[in-house]
Formats: sequence, C-alpha cells, structure tokens
Amino acid sequence: MEEVLALVEARLRGTLGEPDARAAVTFLGTDRIEVLRFADEAGGIVRYATLGMAGSPMADPTAAFADPHKGPRAELLLSVRAGRAETDGVLRPLAVLAASPQVEGVVVVPGASLDVGEPLWPGAPFTSVLVAEPGGLVEDLDLDEPMEPVRFLPLLPMTSNEAAWKRVHGAAALQERWLAHGTDLRDPVRRSVPLD
Repeated sequence: MEEVLALVEARLRGTLGEPDARAAVTFLGTDRIEVLRFADEAGGIVRYATLGMAGSPMADPTAAFADPHKGPRAELLLSVRAGRAETDGVLRPLAVLAASPQVEGVVVVPGASLDVGEPLWPGAPFTSVLVAEPGGLVEDLDLDEPMEPVRFLPLLPMTSNEAAWKRVHGAAALQERWLAHGTDLRDPVRRSVPLD
C-alpha cells in the first residue's frame, strides 16, 4: 500500500506541482486518507486531490472474498476557482468520499453520484458530486500486474436540483445540459443549470 501511494503522490506532484497544503483524516476502521491542495495561481484554480483511496482496490460489497490485488483503484480530484469561496472546507468531505469504498463498500466509477449530506464547504450550494471520466487532468498510473491502474477521477459539484435531475435522466444528460448552457463547473458559487 505504501509503495502504491508513493507512486500516486509522485504522479500528482509531477502533474500538478508541489502541494501548498495537506490534511489527513482517519476514520475508525479505515486507512488514513490525505487531501493535498495544489494552487495554480497563474490559472486562478485550486485543486484538491485525495491520497490514500488507491492504497487498496475497491471491492464489490457482495463478493465473498476481497482480492487484495485485483480491482479498480482511484483517487479523487476537485478543481475550483480560487478566491470566490472558502473552499478549503472541502478537505473533510473529500476524505469522507475517498473513504467510502472502505466504509460502505462503494465502488466509485464515472457517472456515479456521491453525496456527503452537507455542503461541500461552508455556504456551498452543493452537497453531492458527479464522478467524471478520468484521464483529462492526471493520466492513469499503471501498476505492476495483477494490480489495475490508479485512475484519477474528477469530481463535478452538483446542486440538489441537478442531483435529483441526474437520478432521473442520467449523468450524460446532465453533462450535456451543463455544456449547452456554458456552465462553469469550477465556479464554487454557481447556480443550478436550468432544468426545465
């Protein structure tokens, strides 16, 4: 596990630069989850990345035996515009989401919704996120066989109305609606996209 996480951190640093802050959270009965913050001052973006989720593969909760090597591995990424909200409050909610495979047996995949049941940061209009396709910002990290690659999954914050609409119409339809309306998904104070 430690070796995998060292490789994950090296990939994050190689792509996003040096983190300017990090926080660690340990939940009862789970491995430690860290959240690293990367500030892109030139681009006005702050990125948060989990570190610890990929230490073990995600296992199907209905499986009789959890293979310690095989299974999908992932870390979570969140990008927001800097200076518009107190987004550092997202550190604990991100750690909760990253711990969900260990705590709840959730297998986090693109198209899934994850809900923390509270604002992602103080005053945020979002309590949930849509898991997007990996590979755009941080490339997958190949590991030695039989381990599967670590995928870096972007998270797109959703308002409660968007999350409800997505449950009915699907992730692709919500993403098309965001695209059609030119929604800035990095805006930490954005309003819900029109859904009628």
